[in-house]
Amino acid sequence: MTNHPKIKKAVKLIKNSGHTTIFTGAGISVESGIPPFRGEGGLWEEYDPYFLDINYFINNPLKSWELNKKLFYSMFADCEPNKAHRLIAELEKAGYVDAVITQNIDNLHQQAGSINVYEFHGTYKELICIECGKIYNFKEEYLKNLPPRCNKCNGVLKPNYIFFGEGIPQKAYQASIDEAEQADLFIVIGTTGEVTPASLIPKLAFDNGAQIIEINPNKSNFTNQITDLYLSGKATYIMDKIHQGLQDTN
Repeated sequence: MTNHPKIKKAVKLIKNSGHTTIFTGAGISVESGIPPFRGEGGLWEEYDPYFLDINYFINNPLKSWELNKKLFYSMFADCEPNKAHRLIAELEKAGYVDAVITQNIDNLHQQAGSINVYEFHGTYKELICIECGKIYNFKEEYLKNLPPRCNKCNGVLKPNYIFFGEGIPQKAYQASIDEAEQADLFIVIGTTGEVTPASLIPKLAFDNGAQIIEINPNKSNFTNQITDLYLSGKATYIMDKIHQGLQDTN
C-alpha cells in the first residue's frame, strides 16, 4: 500500500509542504472506542442532545451533568489514543506537522504526545464556572457531588466544551483561522464537514491556496468541493501507510 500512487502522492505533498496542519473530527477517535455523534451508530441515535443545550444546562444543571458524566466522562476515562493519534504526534515531533486543529473534546491528541493542539469545541479536561468564569483542571473528585460547585463563588461548574447556543472559544477560533491562512497543506481526518463553523476552516485553507488531503472511510461534504487527494479508509490504516512512506523516503 505504501507504493499506492495516492499514498506516494500524499507523502510527496507532506515532504514538500512548508506548513502542514491536521484537522480532525470524531472519526479519528472511533477506533479508540468513542462513538461519533452523528450517523449510523452515533450517540444521537440513542440520546436526544437536549442536555447539551446551554439554556437547559443553566436551568437543569443536575440532570445535564448526570448525562454528561454518563456519556462523556465515564467513557473518556477508559479510552486511549489509537495509532492515528500517536502517528500524528510522531509526525509533529519529526517536523512534518505544525499544528492540529481538532473538533474533538476527548484530549486524545495530547495524550498521544501532540503539543500544538487547538481544541475548536473545547475540552472535557477543564470545568468552567458559569457565574465567575474561573477555570478548573478536571479532577474525578469534582463529579462525586453533582452539580460541581465553584470554590470561589459557589456557582455551578460546567464542562469547558461547547454546548449548543455557545460560541467557539476565541483563542482556538483565531488560531484555527491563522492556521488555515498559512498552511500549504491541510490534512482533514475523520470529519463529515456537517458542523459549522468548524467546517468553514478547511474551506478557508482551500481558499488560501492550501492543498487538501482528506482521510475518511466515506466521502464527506469536503470531498467533491475542496479535496485534492481523497484517501478512503480508516485513520489508523491510512496514517500508518503515510508514516511508512515518509520513513522509506528518508
